[in-house]
Amino acid sequence: MRLRRLAAVAAALFVLAACSPAGPDDPPAADGVTTVTVRLWDDQVAAAYEKSFAEFSRQNPDIRVQVNTAAYTDYFTGLTLDVASGTADDIYWLNALYFGALADGGKLIDVGKALPDEVGGWVPAAVAQYTRGGTLWGVPALTDGRIVVYYNKAMVEAAGVDPQNLTWNPTDPAADTFLPAAKKLTRDAAGRTADQPGFDPGTVTQYGFNAGRDLQAIYYNFIGENGGRFQAPDDTFAFTEPRSEQAFSYLVDLINTHHVAPPAAATNTNPDFSRDQFLQGKMALFQSGTYNLKNIDDGATFAWGIAPLVAGPAGRVSVVNSVIAAGNADSPRRDAILRVLRWLGSEQGASFVGGEGAALPAVTAAQQGYSDYWAGRGVDTRYFGAAGGTDTIPAPSGPKFGAGSTAFEPIFNDVFAGRVPVAEGLRAAQDAGNAALR
Repeated sequence: MRLRRLAAVAAALFVLAACSPAGPDDPPAADGVTTVTVRLWDDQVAAAYEKSFAEFSRQNPDIRVQVNTAAYTDYFTGLTLDVASGTADDIYWLNALYFGALADGGKLIDVGKALPDEVGGWVPAAVAQYTRGGTLWGVPALTDGRIVVYYNKAMVEAAGVDPQNLTWNPTDPAADTFLPAAKKLTRDAAGRTADQPGFDPGTVTQYGFNAGRDLQAIYYNFIGENGGRFQAPDDTFAFTEPRSEQAFSYLVDLINTHHVAPPAAATNTNPDFSRDQFLQGKMALFQSGTYNLKNIDDGATFAWGIAPLVAGPAGRVSVVNSVIAAGNADSPRRDAILRVLRWLGSEQGASFVGGEGAALPAVTAAQQGYSDYWAGRGVDTRYFGAAGGTDTIPAPSGPKFGAGSTAFEPIFNDVFAGRVPVAEGLRAAQDAGNAALR
């Protein structure tokens, strides 16, 4: 569910021609079965979907569902090319960065019109996020809930750090408990912490935190927690505003001045670098979302816990993002697609995802299974909800957000790497992003 990058993707999205009206369904195969393909980017959910669709096909023997998984880093590049060539899957996941252009291009099925009786069972915030021009353009499949902090219990105990109530502040060091904690949690090869004389930032063996160019888990939330904005109401970029610039400066200093987070050379090119560092016991605090819960539970060989989001001057402010399963309006298998979409949006269909703890379903009635699964594993998931705060920063919006991010992210790479001053880099990035919107 993470909101990240892609180059030439956005540009291709905006030249897609409007689709022609879908014709009647293709005739079924020789065995009388119609195959519907579903594309997504999450291996954990894909495994749950396989079980869900096995039950669907048992109840609907005339339809088989084929799950196709693509790596997130290449997902939208491939999807955009396939949509343009008419070879896209029948159903595919979309996030907020890219759905607007496809909806405006006539490439998605109007789910609100096709499945009106099901809409009331879906998380309202997810429905609102993917409603454009009064039309709902997909079935809400997953919702992230709030961002949290995963922590290594042995590391925080050894450093005497309480991860439950950390606060950061870019202008008042006396109000900042987070930076001192991150320094205590960062160690070099000689065992010195980042707050001790002689600390060698070139030989860090344990990082305190995962500051980096991660929109959903890191910088979006820091901006909101400092009272800043990333976008204006007209969808233009506004991250050069003073409070937003302060948030970026704080993060960049965590990396390049205080050395409590991995270098941008590693995290800019590998969005999973920090997660892997955490799983390898080389990072104490890892700020992320529900989308990494299953990965951590499966991969961590040490005791870990979940704490609320690190709080800023404006409190705990999280982005809350959802993912939709969108129907391909160009596919000749429309009737079969709608039957599969109805299943994905039902309590029974979504129960396999929630019941196996793979992700938090955006089908309200299926969410209890997610909580029950993790409670059975001894994992407290309450901080993904209201216990972790209620304030939010709006998720990315606009049909050309993808084009804008394609333009500004290379400049962000330089900002986080410390190659250009923060103010100068943000101005260049904002100008480039807004130019791409025009």
